[in-house]
Amino acid sequence: MNDNNNDRLNYKKAGVDIAAGNALVEQIKPIAAKTQTAGVLKGLGGFGALFELPLHRYEKPVLVSGTDGVGTKLKLALALNKHDSIGIDLVAMCVNDIVVLGAEPLFFLDYYATGRLDVDVATAVIRGIGRGCELAGAALVGGETAEMPGMYTHGEYDLAGFSVGIVEKERILDGSKVKAGDRLIGIASSGPHSNGYSLIRTILDRGAVSTDRMLQGKTLAEQLIEPTRIYVKPLLQLLNIVEVHALAHITGGGITENLPRVLADGLHATVDLGAWRRSPIFSWLQQQGGLDSDEMLQTFNCGIGMIVCVGPDDEAVALDLLRNQGEMVFRIGEVVAGEGEPRVNYTGMPAF
Repeated sequence: MNDNNNDRLNYKKAGVDIAAGNALVEQIKPIAAKTQTAGVLKGLGGFGALFELPLHRYEKPVLVSGTDGVGTKLKLALALNKHDSIGIDLVAMCVNDIVVLGAEPLFFLDYYATGRLDVDVATAVIRGIGRGCELAGAALVGGETAEMPGMYTHGEYDLAGFSVGIVEKERILDGSKVKAGDRLIGIASSGPHSNGYSLIRTILDRGAVSTDRMLQGKTLAEQLIEPTRIYVKPLLQLLNIVEVHALAHITGGGITENLPRVLADGLHATVDLGAWRRSPIFSWLQQQGGLDSDEMLQTFNCGIGMIVCVGPDDEAVALDLLRNQGEMVFRIGEVVAGEGEPRVNYTGMPAF
């Protein structure tokens, strides 16, 4: 047996730095504290988080869960060495899915995995997660930081998020109230959000395009790394005042694939592409990549991150309420009767 202390193995020599992990926990505590809500009984530091459900506000409460990642937008964040907003994307992709069912997000957990823990980078990421939770009104109650040597190349990390919300059973939005004649309201996106980045990165690589290139006053990097907009608070306010028939989160698959998810057989959606002005980043991607309109519409949100479906009598009120909460909204179409499975029929030409 070799008694040379320099040759003795330990966890740190194997690639896992427990001290760095503990240092990260200390950095996270004040971030999580800013997101705490009345329901949090025990958050960081335990084997599990405890959350007391606000049952006094519900007669028949139903829990709604969602999980997601940020896709290959993470590769762009790594390439740009910009880690302070990707956490907002992570939260957004989960809570925006929950709110479309009519649910209020209650709490959020994250999973951060890396080959070698960089406390500064991890703190920046989790600071973004905390900001996303604040925007969504959800408590950051815990998560997992996994340091796994050999699983990731140097400097890389991966992210996943998990959120749980609550909704009154009778107020679940499942598309069953949607009918012909309903109006469709589009809420503007902040950019590509967190979808289509494998195609975006291919366009950048094939064209040898620098992300420092200016486009309408901003660099490509700034426009492409812009975090996903979180629609939770404005939509929850809307749901308290207007009878919303359905909500559709426009993620991967674009309007083409996501809007039909809230339509029953025998219903189609007519969407006027000229009803909103498309932001320059989408026009640039289409031109630079040589993409046809169908490819654009089933890959990117093309400027609309969320669609609200309401009855014709509620359209004007819904538009005003959303505008008063700072959202950019557009009348983009309506639901019509049609044969067979639900689909989207486009009219007009995109406005640039």
